[in-house]
Amino acid sequence: MEKKYTGWIIIVSILLPVVISLLFFFGGQNPEQGATWSFLPSTYAFTNGLTFFVLIFALIAIKKKNISLHKRLMQLAIGLSIYFLLAYVMYHYSVPATKFGGEGTIKTIYLTILASHIVLSIVLVPLVLFTYVRALAERFDKHRKIAKITFPIWLYVTLTGVVVYLMISPYYIH
Repeated sequence: MEKKYTGWIIIVSILLPVVISLLFFFGGQNPEQGATWSFLPSTYAFTNGLTFFVLIFALIAIKKKNISLHKRLMQLAIGLSIYFLLAYVMYHYSVPATKFGGEGTIKTIYLTILASHIVLSIVLVPLVLFTYVRALAERFDKHRKIAKITFPIWLYVTLTGVVVYLMISPYYIH
C-alpha cells in the first residue's frame, strides 16, 4: 500500500510549495475580491491553534491506548490542515501579500519564526502523508517511527502559524 501512494505523496509534496510560492508572485490580482476573504487569516490562524490542541489530545489518546480516539483525532487534524491549506490558498490568490511593518529586533524575530515555519511546513507535508499511509497500511512499527519525527514538527508548525498571524495581523488591510 505504501508504494502505491509514494508517487502521489512526492507529487503533492512538490506541487504544494510550488503553487504557494507562485501565489506570492502572481496572487493578489483581484484585490476587490480580497475584501470578501478578509476573514480568512484569523480563521486559518484559529484552525492552526485548534490543530495544535487536537494533536496534543491525539498523543494523549494513543498513550492511553485509545486507538479509535487517536485515529479520529488524527483524521480531524488532517482535515483541519486541509481546510487551512484551502483557506490560505484562497486568501493569497485574491489578496496581495501583507508586509510585516515592524522594525529592528522584532522584525528579526518575526522573520526567523516565519522562515522556520515555512521550511518546516514544506517538510511536514510528506511526513504527515507518509505517517498516515503507514497507519492505513497497518505498518504500525514504521508508523510509530516516523510519527516521532512528524509529531513535534507538526506541533511547531501549527504553533508558529498562530504566532506569525498574531505578529502580522496589525498590518493587514481590511
